[in-house]
Amino acid sequence: MGKAINVTDQNFEELVLQSDKPVVVDFWATWCGPCIMMAPVIEELATDYDGKAVIAKLDVDANPETAAKYGIRSIPTMVYFKGGEIVDKVVGASGKPDLAGRIETQIA
Repeated sequence: MGKAINVTDQNFEELVLQSDKPVVVDFWATWCGPCIMMAPVIEELATDYDGKAVIAKLDVDANPETAAKYGIRSIPTMVYFKGGEIVDKVVGASGKPDLAGRIETQIA
């Protein structure tokens, strides 16, 4: 069963940019209500797409370099990467069908 992985400033390049699968990174923080609301959805996506896509979480407070590099100003923000490049972005809480549909376009 899949589980969302935690990425950091230190391992972001290896786990996200060098991944051979599409990656969704949930930029979040512990104090963010909508982020906490999205957490179960992120975990469900990790299970649903286990082996097909990587679902990752990055705490913006603990990893300010990566958050700044990608211009994350509002959280939650889900950034979709494929081949090390940004291919999609969702700012704010969103439903599972929308997020899953965006993953589907990257694994097709």
